[in-house]
Amino acid sequence: MLWFGLSGIERNGADTGQTTARHGVWRIDRADLGAVMKTSDLLSLTPAGLYCPPGDFYIDAMRPVPRNLVTHAHGDHARAGHDAVMATTATMDIMDIRLGPAFTRARQPVEYGAAHRIGDVTVRFHPAGHILGSAQIAIEQAGFRVIVSGDYKRAFDPTCAGFEVVRCDAFVTEATFGLPVFDFPDASDEVAKLLRSLEMFPERTHVVSAYSLGKAQRMIALVRAAGHDSPIYHHGAITGLAAYYVGAGVDLGDIRPVDTAAGVDLAGQIVVGPPGAAKGSWGAKFVEPLIVGASGWMQVRARARQAGVQLPLVVSDHADWPALCATVAEVGCPELWVTHGETEALVHWARQQGIEARPLDLIGYGDEEADRVAESIG
Repeated sequence: MLWFGLSGIERNGADTGQTTARHGVWRIDRADLGAVMKTSDLLSLTPAGLYCPPGDFYIDAMRPVPRNLVTHAHGDHARAGHDAVMATTATMDIMDIRLGPAFTRARQPVEYGAAHRIGDVTVRFHPAGHILGSAQIAIEQAGFRVIVSGDYKRAFDPTCAGFEVVRCDAFVTEATFGLPVFDFPDASDEVAKLLRSLEMFPERTHVVSAYSLGKAQRMIALVRAAGHDSPIYHHGAITGLAAYYVGAGVDLGDIRPVDTAAGVDLAGQIVVGPPGAAKGSWGAKFVEPLIVGASGWMQVRARARQAGVQLPLVVSDHADWPALCATVAEVGCPELWVTHGETEALVHWARQQGIEARPLDLIGYGDEEADRVAESIG
């Protein structure tokens, strides 16, 4: 059963902002038609989250709703209990792994770039570069386009499709790292620090603290790209997700669950697990564990110390301040909504650029904190 009333599939059939001249024609045509659409016609804020009245659906709803479009499968955006869910195929599959097949009554997997008619609007999913399957959701009516970006990053990630710039009239963005202090180094340079530490302390197990969905797989892939071909061990919360990534064509090399390492000396080995997992019984077999943190928050040294991190690596799956500002400029939006994070700073910057901006301060979204619940359930 299809709950969204979909009609037709048109691949790559709309302006994506890749051709400036073409996009310019689109804006002139829309003006000639005398369009008077505004963002609030397509999107409103409700207790359940963002809602599209002309399509009668929600995006990343924070409580059960009849129809929900999901940007990505992290626990603070993808929740169980909705009657119907639309998401990319990968997001749908990962939700199945994490939440169980009964997470919704009806599901509609979609591919990037395909156009779907829902009610009075056309919807497309575009790559967000956050994790495997993550998407920005474009909503269009009468030539007016709103983009809900979910969480995203602009840095290279070998485990997922890169962020696609889509020109729009209004852009809904996160601001997890929305302060000028957050200017992240290249992830490959940070991974090089890990491998140097491994050479300097071959007697110690290097335990990389990383969220089980997205960050763990990216860290493994980056370590492989740096030339490390020894087995990499991982926490059980990562096992099913890592297998899915491999099935989707992501090369993670020789990866093994820690539980299969009985009798194996883990000194000098890399182990990847959820934040805080090494403090429990799972970490009992590690040899002089050296805790490695992999997060944008590692740029805040006090936060690294509070987490007991001995080797902080600034590797984030979110956009830093320069990337946030550059993205807003590139999508060309005259209006900006900021969902969560350091909303006020980004709103202030946008207004200085002549952009109409407002903070939403959506409760429930954040740096995948809700994933700790999913990991404990898993």
